[in-house]
Amino acid sequence: MKKSISIIGGGLAGSECAYQLALRGFMVYLYEMRPSKQTEAHKTPYLAELVCSNSLKSTSLSTSSGLLKEELKLLNSIIIKTSYETAVPAGNSLSVDRLKFSKKITNILKSLKNIKIIEKEVESIDDIEGDYIVIATGPLTSNKLADDISLKFGDNLYFYDAISPIVESETIDFDKCFFASRYNKGNPDFLNYPIKEEEFEIFYNELINAKTTTYKSFENPRYFEGCLPIEEMAKRGKETLLFGPFRPVGLKYQNKTPFAVLQLRRENEEGTAYNLVGCQTKMLYSEQKRVFKIFEALKNATFLRFGSMHRNTYINSPQILSKNFMVKNNKKIYFAGQISGVEGYVESIASGLIVALDIIFREASKTLELPNPTALHALSNYNINFQGKSFSPSNFHFGLLPPLEIKVKNKKERKLLYSKRALEELSDFIEKYRFMLKFTYELK
Repeated sequence: MKKSISIIGGGLAGSECAYQLALRGFMVYLYEMRPSKQTEAHKTPYLAELVCSNSLKSTSLSTSSGLLKEELKLLNSIIIKTSYETAVPAGNSLSVDRLKFSKKITNILKSLKNIKIIEKEVESIDDIEGDYIVIATGPLTSNKLADDISLKFGDNLYFYDAISPIVESETIDFDKCFFASRYNKGNPDFLNYPIKEEEFEIFYNELINAKTTTYKSFENPRYFEGCLPIEEMAKRGKETLLFGPFRPVGLKYQNKTPFAVLQLRRENEEGTAYNLVGCQTKMLYSEQKRVFKIFEALKNATFLRFGSMHRNTYINSPQILSKNFMVKNNKKIYFAGQISGVEGYVESIASGLIVALDIIFREASKTLELPNPTALHALSNYNINFQGKSFSPSNFHFGLLPPLEIKVKNKKERKLLYSKRALEELSDFIEKYRFMLKFTYELK
């Protein structure tokens, strides 16, 4: 008889893990506290809701995110498959219509006879049963469960993450913008507003002096470097913005490279909403309206969502986890998603799939050994073999992979070779274990 698995959290990692296990005959109990209890960032009642962005980054195999997504595709990730099915134009990036994406994932999981979705807040790990327990509560773990995790595992860490504003497309002055992708790669799906030097100076001065939200006395903000609030970047100097979110490289307007560029990305298939790329912020809502409306193209903009800050909870993985996100001193429990110490949407999906595979292999009396040159192996390996003084989450990047056997000077060619090697080894792995990886159940 197949074992039962209780998964706490119906985000990207929990949803992926639930799907993979259910289609192989396991009984899955998926606990999700929403919609009866919402977080400070979620807005819908659906599973796998995307919060910070609608982008799953580049699809190119010369990028780390492209490789990781391709590996997940080979392993039949339902989240990646659905992402492509609900994609919106975004150049070489995979961006989705948030609402259609989450609705579709929710409907798929509800259609599986081996998944029981329980809308309930789990306050303690001891409150649930199962042959295996997967904690996939994400970066917005409820306070009571976070306290329970701290009590049981210790060393809970956190950093602050920021969300970018979204504006209504009808209120953007498109006549002052142009559609293009950098270096004309892919479709010209990004809306670009060219910023003149004088306008940028005004924006910069207002930005560094804008009023921001304050922290509670017990909170010590620790930002993730890959998602700094725009005002924090600005305080490091103008160049941080000009070489960061407002960099104009690869873009031409009226045959000239603008001084700076604000990029806007479609939020949905209809193109009724646009995200201010790289403008995550902790400014007060009133300040966001004032500061961003300095840009001529946004002078009359209506904000559909303001930028905001939220605390991201994650565990000290090197001390707590062993291979494939299993807890060292309790082989019944796994962590998955951003609470496990991975950073990013695709990385969270990957961790959920890895946990599911580990359980599948264990129940077949085998040990899951993902091929060493793959992104999936590197992601899991980083969490248990981190060498720094203070552990912090990381996206997957090529630097986590073992070096190539040959030296290649061209950076893009080198990355493509990393991807080729990884996908070949993963394909061999899948062929070797095809009898274990096949689905045994079908959708209703």
